[in-house]
Amino acid sequence: MVENHEPAPVAAPTRQSIKSAQTRSRLVEATIACLVDVGYSGTTTPLVAARAGLSRGAMLHHFENSATLIRATIVELHERRLRAFRRSSEVREHDPAAIIQGYWRQVQKPAFIAFQELALAARTDAQLAQIMHPLQVEYRERFNAEALALFPEWKSEPDRLAQAIALSQTLIEGMAMSLMTGALDETMVPSLLGTLESQIRALHPPA
Repeated sequence: MVENHEPAPVAAPTRQSIKSAQTRSRLVEATIACLVDVGYSGTTTPLVAARAGLSRGAMLHHFENSATLIRATIVELHERRLRAFRRSSEVREHDPAAIIQGYWRQVQKPAFIAFQELALAARTDAQLAQIMHPLQVEYRERFNAEALALFPEWKSEPDRLAQAIALSQTLIEGMAMSLMTGALDETMVPSLLGTLESQIRALHPPA
């Protein structure tokens, strides 16, 4: 007798599940806004609930404690970075200048500030570090895997691709932080991005 191995049909989301997902999204957005406005130390669950227009009890129905909320926020910030990376790969002929400019625009957004708040706080907050570290490892692995899939012209030189990614992230994110703290003169940004573009072109595998 031949067994039927067809996958079971996926149930359509219910109104309640959609509403729950929307509320969770509001809470994550409120957390990001609080991180930007008052920093990690000032981001409390009552403040997040108020920012989302919910009672603290309603918030705890979706996130049982601050750790689960922060974890969901980090996951969302990582997803945004991956989506931005995918969009950057859509430029014609994968032009390094366009990709670098796209990355630079990304680090001007509130999500970047929110993530940096969490990253810096994790240095001295053991509980936050315990949440962030495995998510960072997972993100790095996903990012590198997507990079190889999105930029097949680099497949013959994976080490060079890893260098190009690390150089881009380190320089652009460092520039954004230095600009926020006043350590970098804004007039230097175009020349620094141009230098990065030259380095990426030098690392690019020959056609």
